[in-house]
Amino acid sequence: MTPEIVCVVGPTASGKTKMGVAIAKAFNGEVVSVDSMQIYRGMTVGTAAPTEQEMEGVPHHMIAVADPDENWSVARFVEAADTCIQDILRRGKLPVLVGGTGLYLDALVRGNAFAAGSAGGAIREALQKRMEREGAEVLLDELRAIDPAAAEKLHLKDEKRILRALEVWHETGKTITQHNLETQTVPDKYRAAYIGLTFADRDDLRARIDRRVDVMVQQGLLEEVRTLLQSGIPRTATALQAIGYKQFLAVEEGRATVEEAVEEVKLRSRQYAKRQLTWLRRNHKIHWIFWGKEPDFQKALQNATETLTALGLG
Repeated sequence: MTPEIVCVVGPTASGKTKMGVAIAKAFNGEVVSVDSMQIYRGMTVGTAAPTEQEMEGVPHHMIAVADPDENWSVARFVEAADTCIQDILRRGKLPVLVGGTGLYLDALVRGNAFAAGSAGGAIREALQKRMEREGAEVLLDELRAIDPAAAEKLHLKDEKRILRALEVWHETGKTITQHNLETQTVPDKYRAAYIGLTFADRDDLRARIDRRVDVMVQQGLLEEVRTLLQSGIPRTATALQAIGYKQFLAVEEGRATVEEAVEEVKLRSRQYAKRQLTWLRRNHKIHWIFWGKEPDFQKALQNATETLTALGLG
């Protein structure tokens, strides 16, 4: 069946932004960013958010839609992004989902119904106070008695997930394991075609990541962090824990040199790319395009166009 959406995926620095724009232009589409950090305003340098020039006139959605002191859950992101997808489809255009946050992308395609539970509600607040008072081990033991399958997958450091699992149980009387099993039997909400980008040689990917970090520093990543702090964003904000921001926050606070921060950002970015690839390799629907030393976008677009046309698009 003809896909309803196209997903452009791959590790960080693999060229997803440019390929997403090219596919959108070729197939009368609009881009929906699926990046957990590009949603924040004032964070364009460190998230490599596309510039107006890079968008090439193609409408982009889910970029700079939240204040950096907000904490968006997967459920909130999916609700907002799905509204964009539905609007694009209603107007007879092709949604092109572009981004590297695999959890968010999978949830969007599946149309996940998230377990009930209001983070920030009375039950979560009570559990949070218990966590602070009694410690994670007590709550994890409690979860083991309620939902051993969920507890088995969690570490004491996974405090948010422990709280979430207990919250779902107390609010719904249903374990989060039961909820997840039920959602797995529901068919995907969207028919998706996947175009994946990466480098044939991992060393070339690492080199490209390192170059990107150098460019971010030249473009003013430290200044962007300072501007965020001056605007009143708390240093503990989720947005400032992202790769790049966390390390340059340490520079601003005198806990690291610029050189140390740059090396740390490069290391964390390479590790993140490895995790992204591990996540994506589970999806056997992805049509992979492997770059040589450098990306060849003209050849890749031809490859992607042939693949998508064969699936009925165009």
